[in-house]
Amino acid sequence: MGEQWLTDVAARLYALPFDDFIAARTAAAKDAAAGKGQRSLAADVRALPKPSVAAWTVNMLAARQPETLRQLARLGQSMRSAQSSFEALELRRLGRERRQLLASAVQAARAVAEQQGRKISDAIAAEVEATLRAATADEGAAAAVQSGRLLRGLSADGVDVVDLSGAVALPGTELTAPALPVPAPGPSGESVRPRGSARTGTTTREEPEQPRLRAVRQEPRRSTPSALERARAALKDAEDAARAAAGDARKYEEELASTSALATELSETVRELREQLAQREQELKAARKWRDMAAARSQQSARAAEKARRTADLARERVLRLGNTPD
Repeated sequence: MGEQWLTDVAARLYALPFDDFIAARTAAAKDAAAGKGQRSLAADVRALPKPSVAAWTVNMLAARQPETLRQLARLGQSMRSAQSSFEALELRRLGRERRQLLASAVQAARAVAEQQGRKISDAIAAEVEATLRAATADEGAAAAVQSGRLLRGLSADGVDVVDLSGAVALPGTELTAPALPVPAPGPSGESVRPRGSARTGTTTREEPEQPRLRAVRQEPRRSTPSALERARAALKDAEDAARAAAGDARKYEEELASTSALATELSETVRELREQLAQREQELKAARKWRDMAAARSQQSARAAEKARRTADLARERVLRLGNTPD
């Protein structure tokens, strides 16, 4: 029962968002250690490696859109059958179909990864495409990508042989549908599932003739990893965390450079506007002065005009009087 519980835990861990893996693995190991006689099972949980980003993206596809991977596996079977029968026309047709299916599968992988909080770069997308292409070339690779426990990207060489060593967590176990909740071990080491739920979290579904990852199994899995293996797993986790932190640092450096350039540009604009404002204020002050002077001159001219008008009126009256007076 312990091995089945470990398989279920792995299926759920590898279906989690990328950044949640370490914390969830630690919690699952603590749950296992809390059970009586489960120390070796807890060590097995701690030894589960964190996948690469490309492998995690494929795992998201296996957990949330498994039919896409089944279509690729069926297409690969058809291509191998056509190749063994030397059907050139059929191979060309299937090749075109594979290109179309791979393009849609990579797009779907980008979408499900982004839904889980991680945007996939073009370089990671290319690695995902190479992994899915390998799944159409080799039956073992198809089983590996459908396991939902992929640890690294895959690639097929010129003779379509895929190296699966170290590619899947818990090699040799049956394929299971990944699910999100991580069960805790019961008192006897059995898996404790939510009431009314099956392995996938909804209903029990039996897949006929589920393939085993025979091509991945190189040697019997040891129940307890050595100190060196645990150190290597810890090193890989630290390297993954360091790469993620470096990526975040680069992103924030780019944002800092962009915002600094924007701040510099806006500061220059503000300085120019302030200079223009100061100049306009001086011009406004001069205009007001000239306005006041013009107003004073206008009033003075008006008074002079009024005085001249009255003088003219008096002169006119005098002329009239003198004209009406006899000599």
